[in-house]
Amino acid sequence: MSSAGESIPEPASENKPLGAPRGKRPRIRISCVDQLGTCRCHHGHKPGDVFDFDRDRGKMCSMACHVGFPYIDILRYGGTVPGNEPGTAKFCCPEVDTLNVWLAEIVDE
Repeated sequence: MSSAGESIPEPASENKPLGAPRGKRPRIRISCVDQLGTCRCHHGHKPGDVFDFDRDRGKMCSMACHVGFPYIDILRYGGTVPGNEPGTAKFCCPEVDTLNVWLAEIVDE
């Protein structure tokens, strides 16, 4: 016990399991499919742009990634997003004057 009354965790031993294996997550493709606003995207995105979420995430606008991440997590772990086809999710960037529409979809290999 520490002086504050909290227990200190034991160091990991070679006998203890490391936890569940991570497993293979499906690839996610992110496509800009429409623009609803009147101004160009400050990051330069436009309809027709396509990204692999794992490899190209750093090339995408961080605001769009931030909005899309919960949807991508839902798809990756077997969920569905109401109002979307299974394996897909549409979302918009938060830039009110641009409003790029993005489509996240599972890529079957």
